[in-house]
Amino acid sequence: MKTQIQVGENILSLKDVEDVAFRRVSVDLSDGCASNLVDRRKDVEAFLLPDAPPAYGINTGFGALAETQVKVEEVEELQANLIRSHCTGIGEPFSEPITRAIMLLRAHVLAKRTSGVRPELPRMLCKLLNEGIYPLIPEKGSVGASGDLAPLAHLARSMMGEGSLTTSEGTKDSQEVLIGIGLQPLNFSAKEGLALINGTQAMTADLALTLSRAQRLLDAADGIAAFSAQVLLGSATPYDRRIHEARPQNGQLISASNISTLMAGSPLVDSHAECEKVQDPYCLRCAPQVHGASRTAIMHASEVVSIELNAATDNPLLFDADSADGRLDILSGGNFHGQPIALVADYTGLALAELANISERRIEQLVNPALSSGLPPFLSAKSGLNSGFMIAQVTAAALVSENKVLVHPASADSIPSSANREDHVSMGTIAARQARQILEHAEWVLSIELMCAAQALDLRRPLRGSAAIESMHVEVRNVIPMLNEDRFLQTDIEAMRQLIISGKISQICRDVWSGQQS
Repeated sequence: MKTQIQVGENILSLKDVEDVAFRRVSVDLSDGCASNLVDRRKDVEAFLLPDAPPAYGINTGFGALAETQVKVEEVEELQANLIRSHCTGIGEPFSEPITRAIMLLRAHVLAKRTSGVRPELPRMLCKLLNEGIYPLIPEKGSVGASGDLAPLAHLARSMMGEGSLTTSEGTKDSQEVLIGIGLQPLNFSAKEGLALINGTQAMTADLALTLSRAQRLLDAADGIAAFSAQVLLGSATPYDRRIHEARPQNGQLISASNISTLMAGSPLVDSHAECEKVQDPYCLRCAPQVHGASRTAIMHASEVVSIELNAATDNPLLFDADSADGRLDILSGGNFHGQPIALVADYTGLALAELANISERRIEQLVNPALSSGLPPFLSAKSGLNSGFMIAQVTAAALVSENKVLVHPASADSIPSSANREDHVSMGTIAARQARQILEHAEWVLSIELMCAAQALDLRRPLRGSAAIESMHVEVRNVIPMLNEDRFLQTDIEAMRQLIISGKISQICRDVWSGQQS
């Protein structure tokens, strides 16, 4: 893990975003960034001179008022009014990690020469991140074109010393907090308020953290599927590399190899080598195909988001002069439009929903005595008196059914705004939020499967699974005991989810795949 992340000229990765969001790695401007911003700012301020032509966002109004030129003495009031008027977000605030990710990405974009702001703006965001201070940004209110206007306005307002900021000691007045850490509230000058709120940083931050967790969940899902296949006395044949090389989809090849490696050397698999069973159900046999397709989708989404992390997405963008008079080129475009993020966010949600769908079917195989190859009903040695994991499967069913509503593509919708100037919007922030909700549901479903598979292994004793499966079982039993009689299961399910989120299950699998575990 890096000890410091530098913004501006460097390239941010998904891992960098996760480190700042969750592990509070410090942030600073990259070398030479401040002087570059000062030079570019001089070019911007040239448009405040009396003979300067109209330049959107610098000496004009915004949106439908782009043709209205503003007096130089009114520029600061214009920028402040922009921020206040756009603070229309509603609903629950983004979590602290997502908020920190938003602040990091906003600082990174502002530190680029294309925004034309003073270095004080990204520097303040870095300082707030390093001090563990953040604003409350409502999740709802963005349609994802002109960027995340409302969410980012709530961030900008706190930088003006208005509203409140959350500290380790609770929520306090923004001005008081800023002064307390040696910062003066900012009066935004030409272009600066607009630069702060134009962009895709809210949707991108939300989806970036979802994808980081999704990558761990994909590995855990392969491991949990191998666990279930062994305790259900499934065959290792469906994971034979020759099958998958005949259909060389990249994600499928990876998942098939993962599961095959985790099945190797399992006494449970060897115990039924001569059985008469010909084929396993699809939830086992087709796990590489289903997991692999989701893996491919997550890889693609991660590539798109990795580009967006480092993209200039405000408007207008500023470039070195391409004209004979040497004046700064101010180009109005649409990089704030969230369509790239919206599409892959919907894709991510669908991919994660399918991980949950197939996992729930494996849970049914585990708890249903007609399907489980000799395991007791609902995995309870005293079934009848005890319900075992009967309703845990119902919970999984409820979650996958809710996912079927959430996978409706937000990006398929658009609604005109700003007097029809913004007549096509992405809904990317909604898509990212839905993907995050689906991820949480998928984590719970796979947690239930892991819990059931561990119980099944206990019931198969003295037979043992492969070394990796036995290691997973140890981790499960370090958190929850075997279910000998009915007990409160909600805390068990959440404990399993935290185990998966921690990365311990995926790490066991990766160690096997890399040959580090015998």
